[in-house]
Amino acid sequence: MKKTPSTSVLLKAYYSCLFESFGPQGWWPANTRFEMIVGAILTQNTAWTNVEKAISNLKGKRLLTPEKIHALKAVELAALIRPAGYFNIKAKRLKNFTSFLFNGCGGSLDRLLRKDSAVLRRELLDVNGVGPETADSIILYAAGKPEFVIDAYTKRIFSRHGLTGHDAGYDEIKTLFMENLPKDAALFNEYHALIVKTAKDYCRTKNPLCSECPLKGYL
Repeated sequence: MKKTPSTSVLLKAYYSCLFESFGPQGWWPANTRFEMIVGAILTQNTAWTNVEKAISNLKGKRLLTPEKIHALKAVELAALIRPAGYFNIKAKRLKNFTSFLFNGCGGSLDRLLRKDSAVLRRELLDVNGVGPETADSIILYAAGKPEFVIDAYTKRIFSRHGLTGHDAGYDEIKTLFMENLPKDAALFNEYHALIVKTAKDYCRTKNPLCSECPLKGYL
């Protein structure tokens, strides 16, 4: 009888396969921790190319700092981030985050991001407009702590491969990775980026290119 590989072995094999196929992805595409946090909030429900335009607008006005976003009127911020879509809502979310940062940590990202992961995650999730994916992205990419980020791409790939159910929720899918991989921020960082690359290039919502995908041998 053929032995079925353990989930841990499979997840590590998937990672190795994708890394050998694509190489390092250099994520998160940001110059500062605050730029990364802004990007994580703005990327909700939009393509990254739109986020880049919004961030470029903020950079062009030299406003991409916690202090300046905090001081900026929401209506002015909304106009600058318009390319990211839902700009009024996202402007409020950015303002909510900076209010949280200044009220709780005196505006210091160092004070915020050095907190224990569990405490930091709980506090981020209390910020209006910050959900699990955004919180975990901030913890992983800005704080450099090992929290696996789950997104629609992750769910699509691993449900199609039978490792998660099609109706699995965020926490259930995250647990799959957290319990079966070493708690390594660098690994989680690269793995998530490789998942995004795979989903965009091969594991598409419609007309997936399964026969060309690096993971075709695992179907």
